[in-house]
Amino acid sequence: MAKNKTTETEVDVFDFINSYVDNEQKKTDSFRLVELLSKWSGFEPKMWGPTIIGFGNYHYKYASGHEGDAPILGFSPRKAQFSLYVFSKTDKSDALLKDLGKFKMGKACIYIKKLTDIDPLILEQLCIDTISYLNEHHECAACKS
Repeated sequence: MAKNKTTETEVDVFDFINSYVDNEQKKTDSFRLVELLSKWSGFEPKMWGPTIIGFGNYHYKYASGHEGDAPILGFSPRKAQFSLYVFSKTDKSDALLKDLGKFKMGKACIYIKKLTDIDPLILEQLCIDTISYLNEHHECAACKS
């Protein structure tokens, strides 16, 4: 079985943002996302792999037998745009997307250019719905009850 590349590391989140993010607006947005996702999840930020900032963790296991751990919520300040890992495919989350703002949807993540492109209240509701979904569907010892 292949080893997961995206695992929790000991790299300091703030050192990562300060050294990796070269755009001042993206750096400001990154620190704001750390603040918001920490508040909403109840977890301190941790680096997952080389570029993902995650909050909490849960264990997943697919029917194929592949399993591993992943952050409950997370984001990556990639060069072109942010990747937000805050979405679970639920009816509620699907409905919330229409009011989120300016974004593109990937298979499992939301892409935004800057934080002011989206509504933070809708982002919070998406995060809360995702935490609830993960609590219900996965081994989530680190999830908030």
